[in-house]
Amino acid sequence: MPLKPFCGTIGVAPGAPGRHEVLPPRRVGGNMDFRDLSTGVVLYLPIEAPGALLSLGDTHAVQGDGEVCGVALESPMTVTLTLDLVKGAAPAFPRVVTPGPVTRHLDAKGYEIATGIGPDLMESARNAVRGMIDVLTKEHGMSPVDAYILCSVCGDLRINEIVDRPNWVVSFYFPRVVFD
Repeated sequence: MPLKPFCGTIGVAPGAPGRHEVLPPRRVGGNMDFRDLSTGVVLYLPIEAPGALLSLGDTHAVQGDGEVCGVALESPMTVTLTLDLVKGAAPAFPRVVTPGPVTRHLDAKGYEIATGIGPDLMESARNAVRGMIDVLTKEHGMSPVDAYILCSVCGDLRINEIVDRPNWVVSFYFPRVVFD
């Protein structure tokens, strides 16, 4: 599958005193596992602690949006970045500017798509992923565990519709190019 390398963790120190883990992600970044934080992006982070104390790591060669089972294609890499302090421009949460399209990563052959619909976004997301695991096991002969891991590595979880409450539509996109 095509690679799209990025840092799974990137952020600055929270302003509160004490020890802080990168999990969970927070408004200053952390373990965001945000695949579009890739080559050429500009990331703006709010600075809360003196000196900012930037930290990054957990490099991934490829991962689907949502990292549905906590698995990505982990890979060692060298990261080169430029840091600028932009005074008075801190966003409330991380903000990203991309240099070009972000969704053509695995589009070449189209997608298999499973949906989840209901009043709870998390349950709808789970149902969409479960639906794709069913497709991969029944139509492509994968074990449920392998299908779940592959969903996390290259599939995309998307909120398609959130306006018609009480039910919202969440879809899981699995790229057909993976079957080549």
